[in-house]
Amino acid sequence: MNFIANPFARIQQFIDIGGPVVVLLLGLSVVAVATALFKLWQFKALRLGTDEAVRSIASLAVRLKRQYGDRDVSRSDLEDVLAVSANAHIKTLQRGFRVLDTIAQIAPLIGLFGTVLGMITAFQALQQSGNSVDPSVLAGGIWVALLTTAVGLAVAMPTSIALTYFESRVERHQIAIETAVTRILNPLAQMAFDEPRGQASRTGAWPVPADAA
Repeated sequence: MNFIANPFARIQQFIDIGGPVVVLLLGLSVVAVATALFKLWQFKALRLGTDEAVRSIASLAVRLKRQYGDRDVSRSDLEDVLAVSANAHIKTLQRGFRVLDTIAQIAPLIGLFGTVLGMITAFQALQQSGNSVDPSVLAGGIWVALLTTAVGLAVAMPTSIALTYFESRVERHQIAIETAVTRILNPLAQMAFDEPRGQASRTGAWPVPADAA
């Protein structure tokens, strides 16, 4: 049966062969796909990887520096306030990561559990057959049992890849926020990062808002 030509019939065949374990794994795959699509939409809506993505935190740093820069407020106090805001922002971006991580870890175990159950059933059938052992029956039972492991790995591997991709994007975004805030609060850092706009765009530097100067 061609999976591309008739995917629903193929999935139904997997369910009939693998039983409840395959049903559970397919359910986890639906959750993983839905979570990944939501994260892609969220990152696109927030324009992660662009200057606009860090502008809110950078603008807050500018306002705090202008409001409290000349008062008896230490730079560490300003950094603490900005760290709380930045952490809340990063936590929002990381929402859903634990779901993907759990699915990536538990899917192979569920598949292995189904394989163990299938092997038990196959060897029970082998024992009941007595002396008239048919190798094809045992082989058929084994490949059916291994099907759940294959499905579990098929769910876990793309989920793990997607999680790694999302985590790397959030990590780069966090570094961009830290760079922008440091440039605003630290005059030496501002001088070190101060370069022409054209050169900054070529090197990938993250410019601070125009009102930060």
